Amino acid sequence: MISIIKGGEVYAPERLGKKDILTVNGQIVAIEDSITVKELSPVVIDAAGRKICPGFIDQHVHVTGGGGQFGFSSFIPELFAGDLLAVGTTTVLGMLGTDGFVKELSTLYSKVKSLDETGVTAFMLTSYYGFPPKTICGSVADDLIFIDKVIGCKLAISDDRSSFPTEREILRLINQVRLGGFTSGKGGILHMHLGALESRVDTLLNIAENYPSLISYISPTHCSRTRKLFEDCLKLARAGVMIDISTGGTTFTNPHKAVQIAIEEGVTPDRITFSSDGRGGVRREDPITGAVTYNPAPLDLNLKEVVSLVVNNILPLEEALKLITVNPAKNMKIKGKGKLMPGYDADMVILNDNLEIEQVISMGVSRLKK
Repeated sequence: MISIIKGGEVYAPERLGKKDILTVNGQIVAIEDSITVKELSPVVIDAAGRKICPGFIDQHVHVTGGGGQFGFSSFIPELFAGDLLAVGTTTVLGMLGTDGFVKELSTLYSKVKSLDETGVTAFMLTSYYGFPPKTICGSVADDLIFIDKVIGCKLAISDDRSSFPTEREILRLINQVRLGGFTSGKGGILHMHLGALESRVDTLLNIAENYPSLISYISPTHCSRTRKLFEDCLKLARAGVMIDISTGGTTFTNPHKAVQIAIEEGVTPDRITFSSDGRGGVRREDPITGAVTYNPAPLDLNLKEVVSLVVNNILPLEEALKLITVNPAKNMKIKGKGKLMPGYDADMVILNDNLEIEQVISMGVSRLKK
């Protein structure tokens, strides 16, 4: 299939100005001031007066549905490709959470493959909150090597629902991720759920200080859950770790304000990502009434927080977009994603002047038009 997206203001995410984009069989072939290939009868998408940016990457989504903290009835249903495409997400990382006892990795793998077949590039993490890890092939390294969609491992620390792994146990998991990652050519990450306990990220700070060569394998998420936790995560970021801020989960302040604090404290935006925690179970307690609610985390807040970065003059659009495009691609170590450039996958979101989604293109195919 051949397509030309014509006349849009291209954010690659760097601002390139008004350009045409030529895609062939799901890949970007050229980005030029003007492209014409009439003899090939391409599909032409008119993007004049609009902004074109890379498809969004969400690196923390419970694609099979999370929850379960309030009994069997509190499990959250799975999502579908259309749910992700509707919010501009064209690449997703799926995982289990506390539900690793009642949901299987094989089910997660099936869902990831289903998303792939219906327009969303999807990857997964092996294991769940607990330690020792649960795997498909017998070890974390084997899962990375032999299962196409596995790019890393999940683990929880500093959470009263975690298994309280020691620093040595975390180092052994990093070893498994590292060995499996370079053998498979995937890179590998240890994606770490952070809770609100006072231990925070002490073990990760020790690892970053004593084993700097392992920094690129550490991927902490929910970093703005509390102010103290966030301050410690900023230390990790200054050491070279990519820190992730949840837009749909618990946070001590609005995610865009957390980014502003990070910048003011010397952390470059290139070390920060947004993820939704989509379809995870979010418990909230009303500070006045004490009433407790438990609802699925929404999927649509990543773009809203990017827009808030722009309208509040915290970051220009080309920098704000990095938090949901090139930065998570770098953190996940996936190739061909997060940028608009020849050789990359033809995943794009077309925005209007209000930075609202008008059209989503994934794998070179228009999947959504509003």
